[in-house]
Amino acid sequence: MRRPGSAAAVALLAFALAIAGCSSTSGDTGVSTASPPPTAVDVEPSNPSPSASADSETEVAPSTVAGAYVEYSDGAIQSTPGPKALFFHASWCPQCRALDEDLKARGAPDGLTVFKVDYDGRTDLRQKYGVTLQTTVVFVDDAGELISSSVLYDEPSVDSLVAAMP
Repeated sequence: MRRPGSAAAVALLAFALAIAGCSSTSGDTGVSTASPPPTAVDVEPSNPSPSASADSETEVAPSTVAGAYVEYSDGAIQSTPGPKALFFHASWCPQCRALDEDLKARGAPDGLTVFKVDYDGRTDLRQKYGVTLQTTVVFVDDAGELISSSVLYDEPSVDSLVAAMP
């Protein structure tokens, strides 16, 4: 038996998701691969209007701008404003999967862009930053220079990521 109003509820939910700026993700990773890198307007989930003006972006204090969790791509560090971290992730690592799931569920810390880096495929970045263990998080400046790093292997969570922030 069809419930009255169920089509209206589905339409309302679809409209609400569209207004909230929800977008599709790449594959089953749940990590956005949108290009160009996210801006404050793109990543703020509480923004009710996707057509917010650039003026509203400048009125938001940096600590209240939502964080972003995105796939790493070459040039992303230099083209992404604000604090950023590289999360060296291996699909076969249970601790990496735990941190990945926590980042997807809770989101990146406010104001921080977390780039998910393929631990096995990006040996160039591992060498550059001295990464020898998956679940390593490397905090970098706008030029991609190392600020600090931390291994979150023993406690792979957003809370540990926040505690490791410089």
